Amino acid sequence: MMDFWIILTGTLVAATCGILGCFLILRKMAMVGDAISHSVLPGIAIAFLIGGSRDSFLMLFGAAVLGLVTVFLIQLLQRSGLQSDASIGIVFTALFAIGVILISRNAQHIDLDLDCVLFGEIAYVPWDSLIWNGYNLGPVAIWMLGVTFLIVLITVVLFYKQFKICAFDPALAAALGIPVALFHYLLMGLVSLSTVASFESVGAILVVGMLIVPAATAYLLTDRLGLMLLYSVIIGAISSTCGYYMAKLFDASIAGSMITVCGILFVLTFLLSPSHGLISRWMKRLADAS
Repeated sequence: MMDFWIILTGTLVAATCGILGCFLILRKMAMVGDAISHSVLPGIAIAFLIGGSRDSFLMLFGAAVLGLVTVFLIQLLQRSGLQSDASIGIVFTALFAIGVILISRNAQHIDLDLDCVLFGEIAYVPWDSLIWNGYNLGPVAIWMLGVTFLIVLITVVLFYKQFKICAFDPALAAALGIPVALFHYLLMGLVSLSTVASFESVGAILVVGMLIVPAATAYLLTDRLGLMLLYSVIIGAISSTCGYYMAKLFDASIAGSMITVCGILFVLTFLLSPSHGLISRWMKRLADAS
């Protein structure tokens, strides 16, 4: 049963992050996910200081607020003439450093492990159960990730057309009357929620891998957004399952093995994809030359 809970946790993280990662990839904002995953740390620390407990709602709210602040500051710097990569680097390192200071200064007053936030430990998920009225309802992480996944899925389904047009052609979206800025911040808010919901299972750093690698792999397999979203979820599920058993085989980090499998699938797709693969393009050039 422990195997099932760990694999399900990894699959929920991969599916949630994979869906959002597709839109980040299409909007050329992949590294914004990296920025948010680090810069939400002070939001979590402040939520702990205010609430005095590891309340899940406070964590989600604090992370979402700091995620939106991160995006706002990045765009503010970009409008002032600073390059995109420099804006991202300045904002997320500064906010991340503030979070580390807040935690290190108040670690004796709050129950927060910085290593847990950064690296996570998915193997501990089955031991933290949700007890209601004397009944064991399963791991807390499963409920948190499950609710987050449903929020992301419902939001994307309801506003699929708007997200799609904003991703491919923001100018057209604005001309059609779609509030581009609103959907931009909505997407960033969902990324923030997904990031903090995944902290205790895979950690902030590994969330970056789940946000980018499955979506990038799916991007090489299809030119249709609907299929890209589906492929991203499937790739994440395969990576979580195979990564877990690879970790058991080699007695290695579970989360690290999951991301490693993601990387292997990406390399294979990069080489063998029928339309965008390196080998297929090389063969096409040879055929054209002959």
